[in-house]
Amino acid sequence: MTNDNDTCHVLLIEDKLENIQLLQDLLFQSQHSSLAKGLTFPITCVTTLKESLQSLKAHQFDVILLDLDLPDSHGLDTLIKLRENVTNIPIIVEMDGQSEGAVVESFQLGADGYLQIKSLDSNLLIHEIRLGIERQKYRSKINQKQQEIRQEQEFSDLDDLIKSSRDTSVTARLFGAYPLQESLPDIFDELAENYGKLLDLALEQRMFKVDYNISEKLRTLGEKLGFLKASPRDAIEIHTKVLKEKSKDVPMAKAQAYVVEGRLMILELMGYLASFYRKYYIGLSNINLSARKDYR
Repeated sequence: MTNDNDTCHVLLIEDKLENIQLLQDLLFQSQHSSLAKGLTFPITCVTTLKESLQSLKAHQFDVILLDLDLPDSHGLDTLIKLRENVTNIPIIVEMDGQSEGAVVESFQLGADGYLQIKSLDSNLLIHEIRLGIERQKYRSKINQKQQEIRQEQEFSDLDDLIKSSRDTSVTARLFGAYPLQESLPDIFDELAENYGKLLDLALEQRMFKVDYNISEKLRTLGEKLGFLKASPRDAIEIHTKVLKEKSKDVPMAKAQAYVVEGRLMILELMGYLASFYRKYYIGLSNINLSARKDYR
């Protein structure tokens, strides 16, 4: 529960006065139910989807009771919009008059339970709330496990890519350079630190719709790597080091956000590194051509 083990905070999203009164009465009566097991159910009521999103930003809730037909949203689209904004709170929908197919579809779209208002009593309501909370806990565990597996696979793929490039790096063969992590460890760590800061800024940019000009900063980083005669493997090693460090001791959702954002960043960085070398070889070719003309 959000604050203590004796309180279950309920957000009721409902605009019909008779349903609001019924649910408030049933939750008040629930303190005498054996199913409540000492829990109390303070309830906050809002009448529109817009109000609910504002309330969810300002307060913590343990469960949401949702009327699908609101003044500003109707049907299962209401559930979809709410679930897009709420990932870790159980949602129990009111389904009076809905077909069995609609009930099944609501579960597929993220509901954790449903209520038949016309046949509802205090025990049924508390039972559905408890069941919805348990369903959400189970779903969260499954999602976290799946994310952990995807993250482990991501790191494994990156490590394999680094290993496979050890003896085939084009720039290493051309320049006779050793990996930056071995030859210039201090500079490698500095580059990784800068890349990590860019990754944090990229997440903020996506979440808060601000502009940190990440692309230009990545271009500058790509040029630094180029001047150091770095290979694609060096870029991947920097990326892998940062991802592993950022993923430690953070919620799985944030770790996954780093992974997803990092995929875009490493591709962009590799593009800038490749662009640097294209310009370098064009310049080198022009110098060689000029030298040949002078020689003649």
